[in-house]
Amino acid sequence: MEEVCEGKDFSFPSQEEHILSYWSQIDAFSGQLARTRNFPEYIFYDGPPFATGLPHYGHILAGTIKDIVTRYQSMTGHHVTRRFGWDCHGLPVENEIDRKLGIKRRDQVLQMGIHKYNDECRSIVTRYVEEWETIITRTGRWIDFKNDYKTMDLKFMESVWWVFAQLYQKGLVYKGFKVMPYSTGCKTPLSNFEAGENYKLVPDPEITVAFPIVGDPDNAAFVAWTTTPWTLPSNLALCVNEKFVYVKVRNKYSGKTYVVAESRLPDLPTEKPKSNAANGPSGNSKKSKAKGSSGEKTKDSAADSFEILEKFYGASLVGTKYEPLFNYFLELSDSAFRVIADNYVTDDSGTGIVHCAPAFGEDDYRVCIGNQIINKGENLTVPVDDDGCFTGKITDFNGRYVKDADKDIIEAVKAKGRLVKFGTFTHSYPFCWRSDTPLIYRAVPSWFVRVEQLKEQLLENNRQTYWVPDYVKDKRFHNWLENARDWAISRSRFWGTPIPVWISEDGEEVIVMDSVEKLERLSGAKVFDLHRHNIDHITISSTRGPEFGVLRRIDDVFDCWFESGSMPYAYIHFPFENVELFERNFPGHFVAEGLDQTRGWFYTLMVLSTALFGKPAFRNLICNGLVLAEDGKKMSKRLKNYPSPMEVINDHGADALRLYLINSPVVRAETLRFKKEGVFGVVKDVFLPWYNAYRFLVQNCKRLEYEGSAPFVPIVLTVLQKSSNVLDQWINSATQSLVHFVRKEMDAYRLYTVVPYLLKFLDNLTNIYVRFNRKRLKGRTGEEDCRTALSTLYNVLLTSCKVMAPFTPFFTEVLYQNMRKVCHGAEESIHYCSFPQQEGKIGERIEESVARMMKIIDLARNIRERHNKPLKAPLREMVIVHKDEGFLSDIAGKLREYVLEELNIRSLVPCKDTLKYASVRAEPDFSILGKRLGKSMGVVAKEVKAMSQEDILAFQEAGEMTIGTHCLKLNDIKLVWEFKHPEGMTVKEMDAAGDGDLLVILDLHPDESLFEAGVAREIVNRIQKLRKKAGLEPTDMVEVYFESLDEDKSVIQQVLNSQENYITDAIGSPLLSSNMMPLHTVVLCEENFQAISNMSFKVSLGRPALFFKSDAILALYEGNKKFAEGLQIYLLSRDHSSLKAEFQHGHGKIKVDCVENQPAVEVAVGEHVFLTVGDYYLTVKRG
Repeated sequence: MEEVCEGKDFSFPSQEEHILSYWSQIDAFSGQLARTRNFPEYIFYDGPPFATGLPHYGHILAGTIKDIVTRYQSMTGHHVTRRFGWDCHGLPVENEIDRKLGIKRRDQVLQMGIHKYNDECRSIVTRYVEEWETIITRTGRWIDFKNDYKTMDLKFMESVWWVFAQLYQKGLVYKGFKVMPYSTGCKTPLSNFEAGENYKLVPDPEITVAFPIVGDPDNAAFVAWTTTPWTLPSNLALCVNEKFVYVKVRNKYSGKTYVVAESRLPDLPTEKPKSNAANGPSGNSKKSKAKGSSGEKTKDSAADSFEILEKFYGASLVGTKYEPLFNYFLELSDSAFRVIADNYVTDDSGTGIVHCAPAFGEDDYRVCIGNQIINKGENLTVPVDDDGCFTGKITDFNGRYVKDADKDIIEAVKAKGRLVKFGTFTHSYPFCWRSDTPLIYRAVPSWFVRVEQLKEQLLENNRQTYWVPDYVKDKRFHNWLENARDWAISRSRFWGTPIPVWISEDGEEVIVMDSVEKLERLSGAKVFDLHRHNIDHITISSTRGPEFGVLRRIDDVFDCWFESGSMPYAYIHFPFENVELFERNFPGHFVAEGLDQTRGWFYTLMVLSTALFGKPAFRNLICNGLVLAEDGKKMSKRLKNYPSPMEVINDHGADALRLYLINSPVVRAETLRFKKEGVFGVVKDVFLPWYNAYRFLVQNCKRLEYEGSAPFVPIVLTVLQKSSNVLDQWINSATQSLVHFVRKEMDAYRLYTVVPYLLKFLDNLTNIYVRFNRKRLKGRTGEEDCRTALSTLYNVLLTSCKVMAPFTPFFTEVLYQNMRKVCHGAEESIHYCSFPQQEGKIGERIEESVARMMKIIDLARNIRERHNKPLKAPLREMVIVHKDEGFLSDIAGKLREYVLEELNIRSLVPCKDTLKYASVRAEPDFSILGKRLGKSMGVVAKEVKAMSQEDILAFQEAGEMTIGTHCLKLNDIKLVWEFKHPEGMTVKEMDAAGDGDLLVILDLHPDESLFEAGVAREIVNRIQKLRKKAGLEPTDMVEVYFESLDEDKSVIQQVLNSQENYITDAIGSPLLSSNMMPLHTVVLCEENFQAISNMSFKVSLGRPALFFKSDAILALYEGNKKFAEGLQIYLLSRDHSSLKAEFQHGHGKIKVDCVENQPAVEVAVGEHVFLTVGDYYLTVKRG
């Protein structure tokens, strides 16, 4: 393995760029596909985005989810074809061209020519394809852009034709009028799910209008309320609820008589005469005309103003004729302008009487058809054109945009004396999601898919699918399917897949094309493209004979949602190609998109697959939420309230962005407020600890080479799993737990659980395994033990990299490329590797024991902090109290040395008697029991609090108990442990901390016998800080020199003598007296320390220096001092590490024959020279 830099110098973004180059060089994605080509297929459907804009965080989020899942499936033995797709047709494209060319009306397109218009559309659909490829590739996503699919490709469009033809053959397609949400901005109807995309709170006029009853003896008028005055010219009926009670009332002052629902009487305006005015008509009373008000809407005021003449049920009003408000539809007088009834009429607003204009309301159309106001088979007169303007039918407002005409229509109603009340009404109103213009509801001729007929099958197919999160499937999507209505799939537009229906001039003959071949065969024309301008001219001869003329294609094109819903078939040109591939792997295995697609792509996929095959289109689905700006608002280029994705990637790396998004609520279909600092937090909390553990491995593997040992080669896993070291056993088990957990969660598509688990794993790796094993990893417990520890760390890092490769493809590749150099036969890329299998048993007991050990350490640290006892100050004893004998055995046995060393405590005493040092009391958990017990809570709480310690211990043993009729489990009751100080002890002498059933007790007595150990810790601490100050790496070898600055040096010398083994072990080399420092020593750093435990001293750090045995060297040259001096000068001129390697190669000896004018001599380590002063010191000490 090659040396690696410090974490602070490691640039994640630039390393990712290197990996991208490497992947390109080896064609990694193609390589993965080639290696898995004989594996079972895993079919992934990628929802096509529009390429008319650049990718944003929503695209990157969905792309990351898709990439993680498909990488994982590739590593677990599947062949995963990943082709990028582009949505090319539809309103988004046309809308942009309309703005570019200033097109406002449909006839402008026809004047321009459909071919020119479509060419303009085609010119922009791939505008940002290169940018998309650059950004998506930079995020680490592997997907095929070269072999992409486009919804405007002939093959894709042909499959869409086939889908439609199949539906037509099954009787699931029909043509009819339907009142639909209509965009006047885009001049096309919208589907119901599109209409729900953009609601706004807006003020609209609300007016109450009188409709005089024909032949009523009291000259009464029905009163109806509306917020769409522009629909009043088209009124054909009034609708009541036959179960409601209605009243005929006369105003006491104006004499006007109205009919309204009894419950809505308070909504009528009250009209009272001015003071001193005669009792009579006062319809113009200012008091009743306050704008925006409904008058005094109390029952008392209504009772004061009106007298009730009659009461009757709504059913009795059915068939009653009334005078039309306008004269535009008098030709329908025989059937229209009468009262009808339906349950959709409510009494929570308005008057209980609804005005019906069947061309502009879904329920209006339904009830007018049902009551023969109009007939279903006849053409409906729709007096509003495609641009939302009145036609000549409405003579007084011809050419006016309907919303703009509201004010003048209200004035016309007022002029007729029909205006009862006027105000404004703020409500939630749908706007076009593209043009941002208010939608109107308008009857349009359209082609429909009979979704309502499929409802039960849709609900059943939905039950067969698996969603994350499941509530989106069970609630949001289920409810949408439950209320599904027939789907209008046609659009009277230009840039789209033409609906393949050819109809004769008399409408009697209909041919539906299901292929290009069929069109060519029937028409004799050659077809190269299926867009309107290339096929609209193609005609087909009537089968009935030439006298019946020809069949021509209808004008409409498909809604682009129909195309995207056809994607599972069209992207592989089914059924014209890939029949076996499709039939063996349908439904597809996986889709993932945003929450908004529950009413969009997920819905159309489900409808078409159910209609075609009676199956769901997919098996597994991940639904993500919305990524918002940090301020909680929608991300806006205009507001510039978010950083660009490339800025974040260039600063912190794509892997960090990926993990930030995945480890957030957005993967559970909730919203995420994007914070760039959060991405940096991932670097700091995940990648830097991970990198530092890897770097520590590399440094110590290289150290073996520097010290002359054999290069590092990892020991095989089967041998490592037999290691007797408890922390080796533990980390091997924890790694297998990681593999098991990630496999389980990924198989369940729960991506969001993986990162928290990884964080905990990395924390354990760095802060437990590496920290507690530093001596072993640095070789201070022998080379064999060192290689075992390094191999264990290597295996753990390699396994965790493979586990996390789908999530962080760049970083894991960086580590893998270096680590594979010591592993013979390793794959060329980590993404070619198989996902790790769980090998060996998971040691649940050892994992639990180590977790408890860390809890013990935390509790003991808390006690130290509470009493201002730093870790450098040794303590005499700690007691661990717990009822689990197995755990106590582990802590007092194989984990004991780690606990004592980490906490600087001399002895550890296990104790199973939980009541020896503590008392326990029970408290009911009100948050759990409150709802369950209700009124019984008080009685149960009293009993729980009165439990004796013996009762509590028995309850713990049994796991449950019964109070009255209530069975209580362990989690229903909180056990509060309180430390009992031994008699005669104060809190300053002994203190404790607990967590659940674990109690840690520390003896805090000052002890002079521990003084020297405390001073030694202080000295080591200062040496380590000086190393850091000098910028030294943990593997950098230095020699440490010590000099006492006290007058009385005996005290500190006593400390150095008694604690010599500890100090040598802690700093990795002997602590040398300053008077042993050779003159040629290169001092790297030195510092004086004052008043450390009432002592002062100086520490110097020097590079390893040669120590010469002058007499022995002199003897080599038979007493020639000049020669002896020349040899020493030569040896000092050599690079220290090279000289060391040369001695090792010569088994401790080298021949020196290159000193000019001097005889050749053989120099031996230990006889003539020592490679370090420390080596000399240890040799002398061993004597």
